[in-house]
Amino acid sequence: MRHITKTFDSNMATTSMKSVLFVCLGNICRSPIAEAVFRKMATDAGVVDKWVIDSGATSDWNTGSSPDARGVACLRKHDIEASHRARQVTKDDFVNFEYILCMDESNLSDLKRKANSVKNCKAKIELLGSYDPEKQLIIRDPYYGSDEDFEKVYQQCVRCCKAFLEANS
Repeated sequence: MRHITKTFDSNMATTSMKSVLFVCLGNICRSPIAEAVFRKMATDAGVVDKWVIDSGATSDWNTGSSPDARGVACLRKHDIEASHRARQVTKDDFVNFEYILCMDESNLSDLKRKANSVKNCKAKIELLGSYDPEKQLIIRDPYYGSDEDFEKVYQQCVRCCKAFLEANS
């Protein structure tokens, strides 16, 4: 699997790169699943080279950690690989990413509060679930749940990422 560089350089502003950052509380369950799903869809559609794709957390609790093993197992069950280390959203993310898509109202509130302290914030901050054709706005945290909860997150991410990619192609 080809790995796309996740950092921006000064030349990216002049290219036609699109960018999306998926965000949840800890960056070990929902957002790494969304990142991996979107990366696979963009790869399959032949447009991955036109995107900068990453994920992050509103908290710093899991910085440096691998994704939750149950999420990785769920992705593998669907033939998707994920290589990610948790990181916290930075002020630069609000300037560098075109879209910041989060999982629930708490993430949205935290991100909007942080965005208010960033000069030149260009990111469009939205709930990933706003793209769900089944209108399930919130992608619930599966951390304290079961394998079925991770599968539900995966299915929601598939629907939302498909609609988001179609809207931005």
